Amino acid sequence: MFLEPQETMPQTSFVFSSILRPSCSAEVQPGMGERGGGADGSGDLIFQDGRLISGSLEALMEHLVPTLDYYPDRTFIFTFLLSSRVFMPPHDLLARVGHICLEQRQQLEAGSEKAKLKSFSAKIVQLLKEWTEAFPYDFQDEKAMAELKAITHRVTQWDEESGTVKKAIGQMMQGLLLSLAARGQLQELREKFRTPAVDKGPILKAKPPATQKDILGMCCDPLLLAQQLTHIELERLSSIHPEDLMQIVSHMDARDKHRCRGDLTKTYSLEAYDNWFNCLSMLVATEVCRVVKKKHRTRMLEFFIDVARECFNIGNFNSMMAIISGMNLSPVARLKKTWSKVKTAKFDVLEHHMDPSSNFCNYRTALQGATQRSQTANSSREKIVIPVFNLFIKDIYFLHKIHTNHLPNGHVNFKVSSAPLWSEGRGQLSQHRADSQPCSRAGRTHRLWSCGRGPLGLRAPRWITLDLQKFWEISRQIHEFMTWTQVECPFEKDKKIQSYLLTAPIYSEEALFIASFESEGPENHMEKDSWKNLRTTVLNRA
Repeated sequence: MFLEPQETMPQTSFVFSSILRPSCSAEVQPGMGERGGGADGSGDLIFQDGRLISGSLEALMEHLVPTLDYYPDRTFIFTFLLSSRVFMPPHDLLARVGHICLEQRQQLEAGSEKAKLKSFSAKIVQLLKEWTEAFPYDFQDEKAMAELKAITHRVTQWDEESGTVKKAIGQMMQGLLLSLAARGQLQELREKFRTPAVDKGPILKAKPPATQKDILGMCCDPLLLAQQLTHIELERLSSIHPEDLMQIVSHMDARDKHRCRGDLTKTYSLEAYDNWFNCLSMLVATEVCRVVKKKHRTRMLEFFIDVARECFNIGNFNSMMAIISGMNLSPVARLKKTWSKVKTAKFDVLEHHMDPSSNFCNYRTALQGATQRSQTANSSREKIVIPVFNLFIKDIYFLHKIHTNHLPNGHVNFKVSSAPLWSEGRGQLSQHRADSQPCSRAGRTHRLWSCGRGPLGLRAPRWITLDLQKFWEISRQIHEFMTWTQVECPFEKDKKIQSYLLTAPIYSEEALFIASFESEGPENHMEKDSWKNLRTTVLNRA
């Protein structure tokens, strides 16, 4: 009837379908040859059947910048802009892009193609536009904004006659400033993300009166409560951005000297969302343990089981898991007399869906079904997919952990691998292979920074080259996750219910155990010792 011990539970579009293709043997793109051994070596991009799988960091940066007859694939732009921050901060990448653009301009002016400078300028502006739209918060950094202004100023000078490029730059900057202002306005919203007050709870035989307001007094409809939980989930998800998620990778593998340290201040949204999961679990446990009468506790448990089931039907797996985790906490799980009165058939089904064995296989099957429903949805209701955030983070973590950043030849690993990549409990890792989006490029000789400082005095790792297979997949998963965060909640908002869910005091762990033991006394020597120690601690403190 009961869940496994709580340690097994987590505490806490366009989808790149064309990326996922059968693997094939790697080959060097025709005309590029093997990577050269000098500072001006070529052949430092490796393709599989025309699909980019690895390359040097310098070559990948040059691959990002357009030429007269080439514009990078949008999938590559998103993936590289997202993953490059593992190795260098965005303002350094932007500086390098600006330097490459300047080199391109000089080549055009020196040759017979000066008339085509306007076309080249328009492509540069388009690249910057895609960057500012996909990752606007890179430009909260003063250095990045300064680099952006320097590039746009130079590009504007290249097209002084028609003013078309200048107009496009103005529109781009206006959109960027609006995005940055919108993030500034989230400060008020963040106040709601604060952890609710912790109630110290009863102090030995001082349980709250049965008439005290509880969740059932606010909402007795499981579907309505599940809808309000979905509102809260989507509101919190909307504050998470791709670069926030990439901080997970940026803080890993501290021994990697080529890694760029992530910004701890950018993990606020992730921490707030993780705290929400834990607070919801503790709220569920509080609502159960604070009830005086066994009959009412039974009703409370059955109510939360129904709420979890409605969350599952909606596609809100995160709230569902939080509710199950709350009922699985020891102070609740030990209430055997109460549980004996609960109709557990529905709970057994929920437990089956969230069974942690086989790498949460049942949950992943349900998530896949919800994802497919979302992709073919005709209404906002069917588009809702809210994954278990803790498991999503673990997938990203293990995807990064089991794949090296750098191949034996020094390249960035850009080849695709698909999740799931980790197995709970047994530490087993399973791998599935697929290939990257086709990315062909011609007319470019790739130069490498051999060591020390590169152009513009930027610090360049010594012959750093990367295997991009994990970054294709991390990018794919993050992009899919972001499509879920952008779904508009179709349910009517109930401010009173949401206020209760967000601000209701929750018991501390100590208070939960006190309330639990006062409801149902200890049954074995271990519980008796725990209860005795707990009473002594509380009385001494009083």
